Amino acid sequence: MRGACEVIGEVGVGNTTHRLVAARAGVPLGATTYYFASLDDLVAAALEHASAETLELVRRWMERARDSADLPGVLTALTGEYLADRPRAMVEYELYVAAARSPELRGFARAWVDGVNDFLSVRVGPRAASAAVAILDGTMLHALTLDVPLDREQLRWALARCLEGAGPGSV
Repeated sequence: MRGACEVIGEVGVGNTTHRLVAARAGVPLGATTYYFASLDDLVAAALEHASAETLELVRRWMERARDSADLPGVLTALTGEYLADRPRAMVEYELYVAAARSPELRGFARAWVDGVNDFLSVRVGPRAASAAVAILDGTMLHALTLDVPLDREQLRWALARCLEGAGPGSV
C-alpha cells in the first residue's frame, strides 16, 4: 500500500493508475488488477492504509500535547513536524480532499478531525477544539497548496488566541 500512497501523493487520486502503482511497488501489473478489481478499490485500500497511519499520528499528538503547559506551542511544533514529511502529507491531503467527493472515503477525514477534536475537547472544550482543528487544517492546506514553509509564529499566535481562556467546561 505504501506504493499506492506514494503514487497518490505524487500525481493525485485522479491520475493514479494500476500501472503506476504496480511500477512503484515493483510488481507486475496483473498483481494490482488481481487484488484490486477496480481503481476505486485500490484507492480505498490506500485510504485505509493512510487512515491507520493518521490514527497513529493522532495518538502520538495526544501523548505529546496531553499535559503540555504550552498547547499552542506544542501543536505548532507537531504541525511543523507533520509538514516536514511533505510526501506523506500530500498523500493524506489528496485522500482528505477525495473524501469531499466520495462519501465512502469520509472515514479518513473523520479519523483526523474527530481524533484531534476529541483529545483537544478534553483540554479546551468542544468549541475551541473545533476552531483549533479548523486553524490546523487551514494552515496545513495553505502550506501544502502554496508550497510555502509553515509560518510558525502565525500558527502559534492563531492557536493561542483561539484557545485563550478555553477549558473543558467551555462550550
